Amino acid sequence: MIVRCVYASRAAEPMQASLVDAILDESRRHNAAKGITGILCYSGDTFIQVLEGGRDEVCELFNTIVRDERHTQVRLLVYEEISERKFSQWTMGQVNLSSVNPGLLLKYHERAVLNPFSCSGQATMALLDELVATASIVTRGS
Repeated sequence: MIVRCVYASRAAEPMQASLVDAILDESRRHNAAKGITGILCYSGDTFIQVLEGGRDEVCELFNTIVRDERHTQVRLLVYEEISERKFSQWTMGQVNLSSVNPGLLLKYHERAVLNPFSCSGQATMALLDELVATASIVTRGS
């Protein structure tokens, strides 16, 4: 059985691009071995991550993330059993929303800023679906 977990969090400290790259590289190495796929979407200190894979593997990874001191305000947005993955092409795809049209964010949020804490999990998934459809996901390192 495969599941999808979508969560949001904030960085505990200001994020440098090199730290985000290091997190992505580590995720890509570890996720491939565990059969986990997904994407990491970020803007400033706000993150949305989708994890897809076996229930045990996804739950264990999510629990590790919740305990990771680099994150604060970790909030589960969606957890569901799925029949197929949406993000199977990426061990961890990447979206930096600073390069995304602000109108796309405004479509799903009160303002043209990423704020998954003030919208539904369904709206967050719709935003992510559009990012996939518009090829906004970086496949580097997949």
